[in-house]
Amino acid sequence: MKRSRSGANSFLLGFLLACLPVLMAAQSTPASSAPAEASVPVLRVNVKLVNVFANVTDATGAIVGGLTKEDFAITEDGHAQRIAVFERQSELPLNLVLAIDTSGSVHKDLPLEQDAARRFVHALLRSQDQISLLEFSTEVRQVVAFTNQANRIDKGLSSLRGGPATALYDAIYLASQNLSVLGAAGKLGRKVLLLVTDGGDTANTVTYAEALEQALRGEVMVYSIIDVPIEASAGRDTGGEHALITLAEQTGGKYFYASAGGLDKAFAQVSEDLRTQYLLGYYPVNQPPGLNFHRIHVTVPRAASEAFDIRYRTGYYADSQSGKD
Repeated sequence: MKRSRSGANSFLLGFLLACLPVLMAAQSTPASSAPAEASVPVLRVNVKLVNVFANVTDATGAIVGGLTKEDFAITEDGHAQRIAVFERQSELPLNLVLAIDTSGSVHKDLPLEQDAARRFVHALLRSQDQISLLEFSTEVRQVVAFTNQANRIDKGLSSLRGGPATALYDAIYLASQNLSVLGAAGKLGRKVLLLVTDGGDTANTVTYAEALEQALRGEVMVYSIIDVPIEASAGRDTGGEHALITLAEQTGGKYFYASAGGLDKAFAQVSEDLRTQYLLGYYPVNQPPGLNFHRIHVTVPRAASEAFDIRYRTGYYADSQSGKD
């Protein structure tokens, strides 16, 4: 049947009027009514790898090598952790601050310290390592910025000035800050502070507690070569010496006495200790809520508790944890 033009127009108009409510409803539908799967939130968990460097010695003080991942156990705040990374770190780069006490109390030993430090740097420094030189007396001064050129450290050692007082804790704080900045800039490797001092602290703006916290926040291992006076030591600052020992124990470093075999032997012991470290890495699980400082405990379960001495940092601050993702 042949439909007239007017009839066709009427049919088209009726069809459009019938569809209009549907079109208007589609335009007014809010974006939130999209399929449910498109609005499901994405849960992101930012878990940092916690690195723990450990040195193991036996009852005689001899270094224990050859241990495997299965030999170690690690807990955080009492909760067992799975070791995700295990390496023997003799080749890992070193970022080291050499901080030398140039105060009046050790002035007579300074030439010996300079010579021994030069030999230490030349024996230790590799192309992948970096060393910075600080001196501390009344104030703390960075003599040489981080470098892998031993001759720059040589020149810096020759330019040490000295002063009457000893800002030991200031030096620890500043060196730890410098090492933290280096790590934040992406320089991989261990962060080490090596102090050469008699342990006194007579001029400071930083307390011992603040210095220790900064070292722990920066994941800095503090080593000390304690320069013991040869003559009568009635005036020796045993409080400062005790602080150096505690710093080493808390940060996983170590202390040595320069009198036991001389400065060269003490520097050699530091070098050997740094070359025989294990790396244990884990992603924390079962962390108690509300804790900012997390305590770490490392053991070798197969051995009796008194068989091995295991040195490592005692914990870390959650708000400054700088491990890798």
